[in-house]
Amino acid sequence: MKTKNKPQPEETMRIMSFDELKDKYIGEKGTPERDAYELELKVEVLGEMIKKVRKENHLTQEELGKLVGVNKSQISKLERNTNNVTIATILKIFRALKTNIKFTLERADDPYKKSMV
Repeated sequence: MKTKNKPQPEETMRIMSFDELKDKYIGEKGTPERDAYELELKVEVLGEMIKKVRKENHLTQEELGKLVGVNKSQISKLERNTNNVTIATILKIFRALKTNIKFTLERADDPYKKSMV
């Protein structure tokens, strides 16, 4: 019977945390690449939140659009990709959905101060 060789310590795979993987492949926190990645994730989550709350309120995209004063297609785009939307439109949508939203603002020149809007 043939036995398999045990992997040597240098051959074993090191387990990395998700943060370590992001640091290695996207860039460390504070780098332009990492900041862009984090912003894109937040924007994607915002679109998902809008869709979830809209559905919880039993509204179609068309109905929500009428409440906000935009076309159905704009609500659809918003739910898929919120990159080209104004804060005013986002606030109108959440008001129409009777949902509160908070924004966290961080000054680039002072990483220790954050404020909620």
